[in-house]
Amino acid sequence: VQLQASGGGVVQTGGSLKLSCAASGRTFINYRMGWFRQAPGKEREFVATISWSGGSTYYADSVKGRFTISRDNAKNTVYLQMNSLKPEDTAVYYCAAAESTTGWGTKESDFGSWGQGTLVTVSS
Repeated sequence: VQLQASGGGVVQTGGSLKLSCAASGRTFINYRMGWFRQAPGKEREFVATISWSGGSTYYADSVKGRFTISRDNAKNTVYLQMNSLKPEDTAVYYCAAAESTTGWGTKESDFGSWGQGTLVTVSS
């Protein structure tokens, strides 16, 4: 599956931003979707994941209560709504897809397909 992330930009502390990731090439509902991020000088880290149906979600502790992952299977798109943004949320955000049969892992290696990344900058 091919993934194209968009929606990044510059936002002030406390602001909101919504990322989108459009999928193509394979049957979207066969994939569990996720978002990861990589801050400058740091390793890429897990942010959130959502089941193929959208019925189950899981978040990193650092974003729980502020970020919401969702998907629209009719549009082959997954979203990440980010509220109450902090400077430490500044990073390149990547969407990723995992075959639905691979369980519920949150490691990079659990996801076989990756988008190109979109930069989110939170100014203080």
